[in-house]
Amino acid sequence: MHDRLYASALELFAEQGYERTTIDQITERADVARGTFFNHFQRKEDLVTTWAQQRQEKLRAFMEKSLSHDDDDTTVHLERCMSALADFNEAEHNLTQVMLTAWVKSGQPLHEEPEYAGHIFIQAISAGQVRGDVASDIDPVVAGNILRDAYLGLLYRWSQSTDEEVPLHVELRALLRVALTGVLSYSKRGWTTQRASDGAGGP
Repeated sequence: MHDRLYASALELFAEQGYERTTIDQITERADVARGTFFNHFQRKEDLVTTWAQQRQEKLRAFMEKSLSHDDDDTTVHLERCMSALADFNEAEHNLTQVMLTAWVKSGQPLHEEPEYAGHIFIQAISAGQVRGDVASDIDPVVAGNILRDAYLGLLYRWSQSTDEEVPLHVELRALLRVALTGVLSYSKRGWTTQRASDGAGGP
């Protein structure tokens, strides 16, 4: 019954939006009494929480399988992660737009524990440090949450855009490239590092 109500809700959200969908409409679509809804969900917002949690668990299962391949480096694991995220979202673009907007408006991103929010990225980076392909002075929690925040920002912009010329997986690949290699050329990085060590000012 829980799954039936949830599936009915997602159908309606995709058809007419989250705000315009009522609990009465959900129970009518599921062909159950209104009170049955509250046996499984305390409020409509819990459907958004369930959606977010199921997405996280789906990605977690995918990445556990990826990380079991010890011979692959961190770049490979993170590329797989971004590719999977693109697949999840591109497969249900309309629903992603509706649910992501509802998730943000409900303030749920602000209530997540930092370590939980970026857990998948943190895990991949920590494993990379053990293998030696991630710098030892990088804090996995900070780096993982930066990746997670960048992903969510890009996803929100992509989901709200009507221009689908650039597929999400292309943008996520570009995001990862910037995160892993930076934006400066190697010569400029060396110059900047030397200036910083000399205590020089300027941009």
